[in-house]
Amino acid sequence: MDIELLRERARIIRDIRAFFDGRDYLETDTPLLAPDLIPESCLEVFETFLITPAGGCDGSRSEKKPLWLIPSPEIWMKRLIAKHKTSIYQICKSFRNVESTGNQHNFEFSMLEYYTVNADYKDSLAVTEELFAELGVCKELSPPFIRMTVGEAFLRWAGFDLYMASRDTMEEEARRLGLNPPGDLSVQALFDLIFIHAVEPNLRLERPIALLDYPAFVPCLAKKSPDGMVNERWELYVRGIELANCFTEETDREVVRAFFESEQKKKKESALVPHNIDKDYPGIFKDFPRCSGVAMGLDRLIMAMCKRSSIDSVLPFPPN
Repeated sequence: MDIELLRERARIIRDIRAFFDGRDYLETDTPLLAPDLIPESCLEVFETFLITPAGGCDGSRSEKKPLWLIPSPEIWMKRLIAKHKTSIYQICKSFRNVESTGNQHNFEFSMLEYYTVNADYKDSLAVTEELFAELGVCKELSPPFIRMTVGEAFLRWAGFDLYMASRDTMEEEARRLGLNPPGDLSVQALFDLIFIHAVEPNLRLERPIALLDYPAFVPCLAKKSPDGMVNERWELYVRGIELANCFTEETDREVVRAFFESEQKKKKESALVPHNIDKDYPGIFKDFPRCSGVAMGLDRLIMAMCKRSSIDSVLPFPPN
């Protein structure tokens, strides 16, 4: 990376901090290593060990304690929100294993994560538009964002009503689109297949596009709409690349507990790198404020703002 690009990267990060500091968000600095993680069956993590020194006064021997690099600072940041009930943000490194390196991915990446209390996912979308406006992004990245529900996107580009579709209907639609899915795919896997092949290629638009209201059968820690049909969630795409993911955060501890149990079961069946899960973590939601959180790939944002086509080009030390 040349010196001018290094300076531009530093300016963007500095301006992001100024934006959130000016709105009374508290900047946090949480650990990169954790003794347990939120279970997410869609991603893999990195494991390491803390080795305690041997030969203490009590004659103890060295021990190895497993730790995991965080895939996002969410597990720590939500603990702070539960305790202090204030809006917070963080810029930090995050790590995801079994990730291909390339134009959009790197196993170690910079994350911007921010949580707004007394807010929902639409409030967070407005905050994100304000952030883009303040950063002075180029014209094609400027707000207002295009807003479209996932259902509208499926109707336009996949040709069917997603919210009314059953699992069998989804399989039929996938075959109509020429995707030839195996007969044993779940409704979530069919959704992903159709989205990746029929919807996502059409998201390279003249302005950023926010896809709202993901179907409720796609599991996540977002609060459901009052009718239970959709998750209060959006994803932001810039030049066809997923840039950010946002939820109205689920605050019902029993719903969180059920999510943990379901994802933990999937992890046990398929995870290449199993990790510990804190069974008491859902307890932090006993008195959790109404809240919305956004996780944004900072390297991808910098890549878009600098009009580059590869994440490697905006990393000070890209992987070999």
